[in-house]
Amino acid sequence: MEGDVRGGDRRVFRPGARIGLLGGSFDPPHEGHLHLSREALKRFGLDAVVWLVSPGNPLKAHAPASLEARMAACRALVDHPHIHVSDIEARLGTRYTAETLGALTGLYPQVRFCWLMGADNLAQFHRWENWRGIMEMVPVGVLARPEVRGRALGSKAARVYADARLPAREARALGGAVPPAWCFVNMPMRRISSSALRAGAAEAAKT
Repeated sequence: MEGDVRGGDRRVFRPGARIGLLGGSFDPPHEGHLHLSREALKRFGLDAVVWLVSPGNPLKAHAPASLEARMAACRALVDHPHIHVSDIEARLGTRYTAETLGALTGLYPQVRFCWLMGADNLAQFHRWENWRGIMEMVPVGVLARPEVRGRALGSKAARVYADARLPAREARALGGAVPPAWCFVNMPMRRISSSALRAGAAEAAKT
């Protein structure tokens, strides 16, 4: 069973590799996801970024498009040799990030995982299931998003783990840091979101 769960991911999750994990619905995936991933590779000293395409997001009220459709869209968009797309959450049967990370660190104990998120997610990170467990399990890399820097850095998670924050000048050490450790870095902004793309597609369908 364990071999079935691992599938093709073992080629990316190599012993000693520093892997950034970017989770989400990717409904639809867009250039902003690629931009964040490329910046994370460069800024946090990672060997690869893996998009964890979730079966569903517990914090979102509406169900996403089918997993198969979102996986296909992600693979069609990704144009970088060190950015990979995975449906391992569906294969693991995990629903929450903390569960997924617990399973992955158990399956791949020699991989240095790092959780990636935009600053908008840090702003409401305390709403996530077992968010403290996530912070204690893997380093967390946070990349700036438009108009939320202040809310993110003033969030409950940022306050609780203030002593675990790495300065931006040490960002490349994050991939090998011992948790709890997190780092907030700025990046060139791109104002694009999956929700806006869905809204635009729905409006176009009416015309």
